Amino acid sequence: MKSLSSLLVAFFVALSSAPGAAIENSRLAAATVFTDRARVEREAMLDLPAGESEWTWERLPASLLDDSVRVSGAGESAVTILDATVRSSHVAAATDPRVSELEAAIEKEKGVQLELAEKSENLEKQRLLLQGIEQSVTTPVAAKDGVATRLAPEDWQRLLSFSEEQREKFSQRELALKEEKTKSEARLAALRAQLMELKGRLTGDRVFKTIAVRLNSAAAGKVQLRLAYTVDGASWQPRYDVRLNSKTRQVDVGYLGIVRQTTGEDWKGVALTLSTARPGLGGAAPELSPWWVQVVRPRPMAANASDETNELTPFSIDSARDRGYAAKSTLAGSRVQMQEASAPVALVSSQATSASFRIAAPATVLSDNSAQRVSIAQIQVPAELLYQAAPKLQETAFLTGTVTNSSEYPLLAGAANVFLDDAFVATSFLRTVMPKEKFDLSLGADEGILIKRRVVARFEEDTGLTSKGRRVTYEFVTTVTNQKATTEKVVVREAVPLSQDEKIAVKLATPSEREIGTAEKPREIMREADGKLAWTFTLKPGEKRELPLKFSIEWPADADVVGIE
Repeated sequence: MKSLSSLLVAFFVALSSAPGAAIENSRLAAATVFTDRARVEREAMLDLPAGESEWTWERLPASLLDDSVRVSGAGESAVTILDATVRSSHVAAATDPRVSELEAAIEKEKGVQLELAEKSENLEKQRLLLQGIEQSVTTPVAAKDGVATRLAPEDWQRLLSFSEEQREKFSQRELALKEEKTKSEARLAALRAQLMELKGRLTGDRVFKTIAVRLNSAAAGKVQLRLAYTVDGASWQPRYDVRLNSKTRQVDVGYLGIVRQTTGEDWKGVALTLSTARPGLGGAAPELSPWWVQVVRPRPMAANASDETNELTPFSIDSARDRGYAAKSTLAGSRVQMQEASAPVALVSSQATSASFRIAAPATVLSDNSAQRVSIAQIQVPAELLYQAAPKLQETAFLTGTVTNSSEYPLLAGAANVFLDDAFVATSFLRTVMPKEKFDLSLGADEGILIKRRVVARFEEDTGLTSKGRRVTYEFVTTVTNQKATTEKVVVREAVPLSQDEKIAVKLATPSEREIGTAEKPREIMREADGKLAWTFTLKPGEKRELPLKFSIEWPADADVVGIE
């Protein structure tokens, strides 16, 4: 097939000629969603006559950015794109196609309810008929000799079995009809709510965009046109399902994208791509203006107020809209030999400034701002598990997994639902992690590691003979018990006061300074920033450890000290 030139064509004046033939079979084929907008692509197959013709895409979103339009395609014969025009059109709200679609769906659901009501009525008639049969069969019939005939015992048994079987069928059918009616009422209520919400937004005339394209074909034949444009009102955010397998100690990270859009077009079965690019920021870094500092000098009073002039510093505003992929082209009217596009090998592609995730399955995202979850990737990585606790604040051990992003996917910052095996345990947050980067996953609280902290002693006393002073002594013991069936690593942190005045002395008694390690000689107990002590140790199943902590604070008796608990 010969090709059409791939052109960016955007004009801001309406065509003076009459509008061309409307493109009826246009299909929204693909959408690339950024953090603040979307790039959508439409396809249409046309039967072109020989010579010049004009075709129009109608009822496109009003949020369409005029200078983002790009038209390309391929035809059976040499075809030239002469030009294209973007213009606005007004349509009365009452003629909005979505209103008609919802009204038709409501009428259809009403028909379903009428059918259900008719079925319920027929079921009731059958129940009454059964009662009549039972009554007729069980009523004695007078014979000629005056003796009434009655059913034989075996006939009674058959009647009871028949009656029980029929009543059971009636009950099941009645229950099924009630369930169908409940579902139908829910669907009808949802459709009515959507219609009411839509009509509330469609006050007055609606504004749409129309794109007219002029083509020149060397001969009659088919051509496939592709229209691409950018619209506001679309975004996506990353979400994660993090699942820890307690037996294999592997973490499964379900990488999801939450897509929302209110562009005015429903995306149904489109090829969806999620991009980390931020076109709204423009392509260049902002430039700083000079920062002047000067002495304020009084201005002399003007002889006449009309003689005064107010000078403003000139400035310019650059919208930088869709810079980088919406640059204007001057190639209108040229012919370029078309090259067939190849399918992407991987679902993720990295550019110099962004990454794109092509979703494997076609996606449907309605223009109602509802959240649509799409799967980006499933990442399985081994984890180094560690329990951390700060018992002064909470007597709970929190599980942390240290993992390496061994995939080719950059993990963007986002919320994460954390599961331990099949149980939901917590909501966490994942920072931005690049491929091959190591990071920590907060996997929630685990009662399998029991933490107990008790105050052994706290007392105040006077010190000194000549110069009076005060001293308060604290003593705590934290007990850690491993109630799990596996050996676990635990880190417990405690805060030791820091003095900000030379008159205040903090003395650590237990553990002693020689028990505390350094960067050169690490030990089980290490001093961290801000006066924290960290105990790092492993516990076998059923093992218990006691961590004693004792320190004192001394200060002059005539000094007011804050921070004493």
